[in-house]
Amino acid sequence: MYIDSHCHINFPELSARLPDIFRKMEENGVTHALCVSVDLPEFPQVLELAEKYPNIYASVGVHPDYEETPEPSADDLIRLSRHPKIIGIGETGLDYYRLEGDLEWQRERFRRHIRASRTTGKPLIIHTRSASEDTIRIMREEGAGTDAGGAGGVMHCFTESLQVAEAAMDMGFYISFSGIVTFKSAKELQAVARAVPLERMLIETDAPYLAPVPHRGKMNEPGLVRHVAEYLSTLKDIPLERVAQQTSDNFFKLFKLSRCGTNAET
Repeated sequence: MYIDSHCHINFPELSARLPDIFRKMEENGVTHALCVSVDLPEFPQVLELAEKYPNIYASVGVHPDYEETPEPSADDLIRLSRHPKIIGIGETGLDYYRLEGDLEWQRERFRRHIRASRTTGKPLIIHTRSASEDTIRIMREEGAGTDAGGAGGVMHCFTESLQVAEAAMDMGFYISFSGIVTFKSAKELQAVARAVPLERMLIETDAPYLAPVPHRGKMNEPGLVRHVAEYLSTLKDIPLERVAQQTSDNFFKLFKLSRCGTNAET
């Protein structure tokens, strides 16, 4: 089986065709998916999907790209995360690629998410782009990692260097690879994927974005996460079944879920 550890099926282009999306998940052996929150106004839609479908989980958080949106407090995130289908805090982190100027508000938002994660014990879902140095620094300063008593988490849609991956793994984080790793132009990322131990790896789509080869350029969806696993199997020269099993085990372990889909701590 496969698990899509990061998607946005609440976005309009996917939510309008959910029956087809779930059918394709089943056809491709994708048993579960994590629908990730990007802002608070749309959070109720994310939670509704998780409540309605047993194999869909959700997170709560505000993406670093969302500048003109209600700012979450740590207390907001803690309160909203109490629902049993909310298994992570995020998508959070830093992104210096799209936005310019004084981005201290991004860094402060990131810190509040880390503090909520530490309080709730729910793992972080971290986005970093053109900001890896500050991302790792703030993770360390706020004690995000399991090495510092935090809940750990995942570096989602990873595109950074092996040095950044190792720094995150040293803090107990997992590294998640998306369809980008299948792109011919992603040679450096492919080298990182070879080096990251399978025991520290997740797979994702980030749907509706970043469809893997052979669907590159088309709309992505959770059922296509199988292609990421197939590529990693070839890249690391290991059986596909092992990639599927280990990345699924990693997902359940990170998010403290039992195999039947309930919280392992309840």
